[in-house]
Amino acid sequence: MKSTAIGIIGCGNISSIYLQNCHQRFRGVHVAAVADIVVSRAQARANEYGVANAYTVEQLLADPEIEIVVNLTVPAAHGEVALKAIAAGKSVYNEKPLAVTRAEAQAMLQNAAAKGVRVGGAPDTFLGAGLQTARKLIDDGWIGRPIGATAFMMGRGPEGWHPNPHFFYQPGAGPMFDMGPYYLTALTTLLGPVNRVSGSAQISFAERTITNSIQYGEKIPVNTPTHVVGVLDFAAGAVGTIITSFDVWHSTLPWLEIYGSAGTMLVPDPNNFDGEVKVRRAGEENWRVMPLSHSFAQNSRGLGVLDMAMAIQEKRAHRASGELTYHVLDIMHAIHDSSRAGQHVALTSGPERPAPLPMGMDSKGF
Repeated sequence: MKSTAIGIIGCGNISSIYLQNCHQRFRGVHVAAVADIVVSRAQARANEYGVANAYTVEQLLADPEIEIVVNLTVPAAHGEVALKAIAAGKSVYNEKPLAVTRAEAQAMLQNAAAKGVRVGGAPDTFLGAGLQTARKLIDDGWIGRPIGATAFMMGRGPEGWHPNPHFFYQPGAGPMFDMGPYYLTALTTLLGPVNRVSGSAQISFAERTITNSIQYGEKIPVNTPTHVVGVLDFAAGAVGTIITSFDVWHSTLPWLEIYGSAGTMLVPDPNNFDGEVKVRRAGEENWRVMPLSHSFAQNSRGLGVLDMAMAIQEKRAHRASGELTYHVLDIMHAIHDSSRAGQHVALTSGPERPAPLPMGMDSKGF
């Protein structure tokens, strides 16, 4: 199969791993150009990773060689940039979240369908060895019928380490929109879609102080909830709980647990591709560490882009789809909507679970 040319828009912190994987590691895709609102930043990334072209955004969108645009801009720009890429006749893969608003995300899906191009998005960590192993074990009945789940992302926020943390505390970010996609994508690919949520969300501190070395002491006004709790009713019958927080100093809570009629599963950090999967079945005294059944245990961000490129060539559905990422966005908004309204919120989105990766497949198998 041919190597698909992709273009990366947004050359910030996350672009490095995408360039490592999509330009230097994966077969089947290559980065033909990078672009950024600051062209010198794009040129620096191009020089660092041996990319032929450092463009303005407009130049990248006009390049006929590029089939897929990988949109790594800040969340507030996800919708605008993606819609421009679609209008240019290109498929688009957005970093999470898919967009800030449901309306922008719906416009992406509708316009892409009309143009005959595709929409996809992060996170693609659910394609990694840890979560694919967990899925196989659930599908094979190791813990029986899933009846419940818990998910916890408990932290103190990114202002101590991120070089530009302001956007994390604005609409479209916060702990739910920033980190929730990892947990909700894991849950929905393991257990299926969610059909109803309830939630409670708050801004615990009106202002945050940056403690990184670059902007030390600078204040950030907080304009989005920073401690968010949701209850998820899955269409298949399980009930889940999720907490995402930037307000917690310390915690011993697990990342993810799945409870079944015949046992319990401990699922690894959904922000990573590897990790231990543990199972303890009814009547057993000890947890057992399950061998990983799938490949991609190292940091493989961009795997969803590779799968999209191969799916276009093979004329099949891609796994990190726009429908899946829209459903995750819908859940996150619904949790916040429920908190404001003080009532359950029913969801109208609800995609099928994406197909699992075949066992033994690695980047050479695409």
